[in-house]
Amino acid sequence: MQRVLFVFCLLWSCVGFYASSQAQSSVSSAHGWIKLFNGHDLNGWHTYHQTAPAPAWKVEKGCIVLDHSGGARGGDLVSNQEFSNFELALQWKISKGGNSGILFLVHEDPHIGATFFSGPEMQVLDNQYADDNKNPTHLAGSLYDLIAADPKAVKPYGHWNRVRIRLLNGHLTFWMNGKKVVETQLWTPEWDSLVAHSKFRQWPVFARFHQGHIALQEHGDQVWFRDIRIREL
Repeated sequence: MQRVLFVFCLLWSCVGFYASSQAQSSVSSAHGWIKLFNGHDLNGWHTYHQTAPAPAWKVEKGCIVLDHSGGARGGDLVSNQEFSNFELALQWKISKGGNSGILFLVHEDPHIGATFFSGPEMQVLDNQYADDNKNPTHLAGSLYDLIAADPKAVKPYGHWNRVRIRLLNGHLTFWMNGKKVVETQLWTPEWDSLVAHSKFRQWPVFARFHQGHIALQEHGDQVWFRDIRIREL
């Protein structure tokens, strides 16, 4: 009986060790990625200059959805957490003629009236039918009003687009559906010149902060976001 008990304990400890090893392997294989959106509610997010998400931001079928039906109030949705060096990955889908954006390094201050006064933006757009489709730097995947992305990399309205934004010590890279579409270096003389020839020259705090919030833009059009993950670099 004692021998049987000993064998049982030995086997159980091996199973526990294996399970622990598998868990550690699973964590390490994630390479530090964390979910910014849990797929169930808007915990970890708020509307810019508010303490909670505005009613127009909803969670449906595992997606964050901007829906103004019933006159629901909106505003840009902002992560509670701030980030400096990071890699952000998510998927977005836009409605026909829709416009939105993904902003980063957003500084939240009562004296700064909007997210885009401080935060650079990866454009989210229906390239075919949106009004703002005349300027190449305003097309989907672009560093808005600064660097144009390849329009062939984007999928049309109603389809999911998979994007990544990586920022490390000012080196900024965008990917759209697996293709690199933007690459630049922030906070250099070349960057300053780029900003000086854009609409952002009128806002002195634009891209001045080296740490800030992630923001999903409310542009009045229905838009969906899912699988929002980030890792600090």
